[in-house]
Amino acid sequence: MSRSAHPAGPRHGDVLPEGRSAANTAPPTDLNALDPKVWSRTVTRAEDGTVTVGGIEVKRLAEEFGTPAYFLDEADFRARCQAWREAFGPDADVFYAGKAFLSRAVVRWLHEEGLNLDVCSGGELTTALDAGMPADRIAFHGNNKTVDEIERAVAAGVGRIVLDSFQEIVRVAHIADRLGKRQRVQIRVTVGVEAHTHEFIATAHEDQKFGLALAGGQAAEAVRRALKLDGLDVIGIHSHIGSQIFDTAGFEVAARRVVSLLAEIRDEHGVELPEIDLGGGLGIAYTSDDDPREPHEIATALREIVTRECAAAKLRTPRISVEPGRAIVGPTAFTLYEVGTIKPLDGLRTYVSVDGGMSDNIRTALYDAEYSVALVSRSSDAEPMLVRVVGKHCESGDIVVRDAFLPADLAPGDLIAVPATGAYCRSMASNYNHALRPPVVAVHEGAGRLIVRRETEEDLLRLDVG
Repeated sequence: MSRSAHPAGPRHGDVLPEGRSAANTAPPTDLNALDPKVWSRTVTRAEDGTVTVGGIEVKRLAEEFGTPAYFLDEADFRARCQAWREAFGPDADVFYAGKAFLSRAVVRWLHEEGLNLDVCSGGELTTALDAGMPADRIAFHGNNKTVDEIERAVAAGVGRIVLDSFQEIVRVAHIADRLGKRQRVQIRVTVGVEAHTHEFIATAHEDQKFGLALAGGQAAEAVRRALKLDGLDVIGIHSHIGSQIFDTAGFEVAARRVVSLLAEIRDEHGVELPEIDLGGGLGIAYTSDDDPREPHEIATALREIVTRECAAAKLRTPRISVEPGRAIVGPTAFTLYEVGTIKPLDGLRTYVSVDGGMSDNIRTALYDAEYSVALVSRSSDAEPMLVRVVGKHCESGDIVVRDAFLPADLAPGDLIAVPATGAYCRSMASNYNHALRPPVVAVHEGAGRLIVRRETEEDLLRLDVG
């Protein structure tokens, strides 16, 4: 690869245009180090400086599969599934949130590792069933499920449908009656707890589209109506308070309010609902500053919270469900890019353009998400250079990593990787500028295999009917 020199960009201490100085974004002491909090567990740097994953050098992976591409560490994915299942044990249910990333290979891994699956569209349901996930281990979410989606879910025998509105209560009951079924359902409630997260991904305060509010009695009325319908078997209450959450304080408030609703249901209807789903949203480490909790810590905390609140309300402790998606798949993958151009802006920063961008990772533009980045095709002893990693799309907001440090001798042709891109990046990928969505490659025990192939220009034209 070329090692041609180029003008130096800003160094540690220069001023960023947002008013935040690079001195407040201290460069790492070793740019070659790979923080295990951020990278999947089989990622290492070899003696020659090349990064490997699953025993394969990224340079070999780039030659075989091209860039940009997502590389998913299968061993890490399976280990995280096992950790969540073991943390919660046989008396609780772990539903993988398929919206984070779903493919038939992932469904098979989930099935083999004993996890259940949460879907929220007809396409996700089809993928789950086609890959062999038993229907009774599937939960179906969504704030506006179509009649066709509900019919397919009920006919397949999904284990639960999470009801999200008064209209949906009647809709699901009518379809279940017509199909001669009695559908197990949960009522999704909004508990008025706003997780400390981005406005667009906080989902439990009242002013948003999901669920039925506890405040004002909507949730209680939803339960009242659902219990009267023969086509429905109301098994519990569902609550989800947000995403990228690092502590359980919000869950404690949410659980207290949900248990209070369970007590009201018992007092009014003489029924103790047997399940409570606390949703997902547990955070992962995108940068070394993030400090996520381990599954066993989360399980212990949530179990103690629910048990304590139920004891205070004189209720039997219900079966707990959780829905980790990002927390399982997020850290298992990285996106590999090739550097195309390097543009120093004197006194500001250096722009590093790669062969992907917002079409394969919209989260930075959408949520102002933060990521790490590393040079992975070699090591470097050069001094740190403050960079902004950007894509090749016709948008000034096409940013992959807003502020990071890379070696000052970075050159076109180098391979850089952005870790923790397993969740939402491929799921939210687009064809903006008619870009081709990247492949997903599972890497395991010295071999890489496609689980989602790269799109081709023929794929684009096939959908264009002219």
